[in-house]
Amino acid sequence: MDVIKKLEWRYAVKKFDEDKLLSEEKLNKLIQAFNLTATSYGLQPIKLLVVQNKELQKKLMTHSFGQQQVAQASHVFVICIEKHINAEYIHNYFNRVKQLRNTEDEILNPFKGALIESFSKKEINEVRNWATNQAYLALGTLMTVCAIEDIDACPMEGFDPASYDIALGLKEKELTSVLALPVGYRAQDDMFATLKKVRKELDESVIRISE
Repeated sequence: MDVIKKLEWRYAVKKFDEDKLLSEEKLNKLIQAFNLTATSYGLQPIKLLVVQNKELQKKLMTHSFGQQQVAQASHVFVICIEKHINAEYIHNYFNRVKQLRNTEDEILNPFKGALIESFSKKEINEVRNWATNQAYLALGTLMTVCAIEDIDACPMEGFDPASYDIALGLKEKELTSVLALPVGYRAQDDMFATLKKVRKELDESVIRISE
């Protein structure tokens, strides 16, 4: 597998084939990739909603400025952030660390205490922005794995998060939506599939520093 060729193959799909669905194997790979994505401090302040319901997808499309990919896709991934990253949340994370690694409290407690103190001093918007940055990390991971697995995708910021939150019952889950990623397989008549990628030349986008 040539990963560069895979990344050249991918594009933001404008039209999905509504009759082609992801297999459970492919879907599970994407779900696992989401869970394995890197996040700051390892805190994973993000959750993934996987929507496979055409009526709900049509409803979400109306909250996505009419972008038909949401209704056409095999599945719609909605990346959400936790509303409350507080002492309890951080305690739960370190309990998980202790459970999986058998790490001694005297090793964990200094870092745990520092994180609790740090987050206690942050404004709500600051924590939200930090968590949103983690959602973008997950989006990048998902898009790369999609390309490797020959799955098409269309990353979206263009939707109304408040309306998504209502439609998906996210308030009750203490979550808020920040990104959407319809996934599936491109339609044969999507003209954008054959267009050349528009990117800067490497020497315009990369600066190398060496001895």
